[in-house]
Amino acid sequence: MNLLRQEQMKLSDIITPESVIPELRSRDKKGVLMELAEVISTVEPSVDRDTLVQVLEEREKLGSTGIGDGVAIPHGKLNGISKPLMSFGRSKSGVDFDSMDAKPVHLFFLLVAPENSAGAHLKVLAKIAKLLKNSEFRKRLLEAKDKGEIYNTIVESDEEL
Repeated sequence: MNLLRQEQMKLSDIITPESVIPELRSRDKKGVLMELAEVISTVEPSVDRDTLVQVLEEREKLGSTGIGDGVAIPHGKLNGISKPLMSFGRSKSGVDFDSMDAKPVHLFFLLVAPENSAGAHLKVLAKIAKLLKNSEFRKRLLEAKDKGEIYNTIVESDEEL
């Protein structure tokens, strides 16, 4: 089954419990991008962390992916992967991410898609953005006790869309 052509891609197809960071250590933008990219490169060894960080930093130069309400969706495209990959990180204390509303970011969804997948990339970004508009969803992510609860919250909320 080709996930890129699948009409209703589920977030459970592209995020794993191993790619969830319940508490980010980093307190700055670059550090957060490195932590989130590290998880992707661990789950998908063909992805080079430093190359991914470079792609994400280039995207951030176009405008911050901090969309407000304590949320950021850093994203980019990468050669050499066959399907979108995602990691999630939470910072209870918040990180200055040059967010549109100038407030700290607590919830980070990193999305990386194959170089040639504009359609799938945009659909997944739209799905994440739609989920994150729900204040109850954001609250559940912030209050989740651990990695498993965060993962289940993401997957279950996606099923409800």
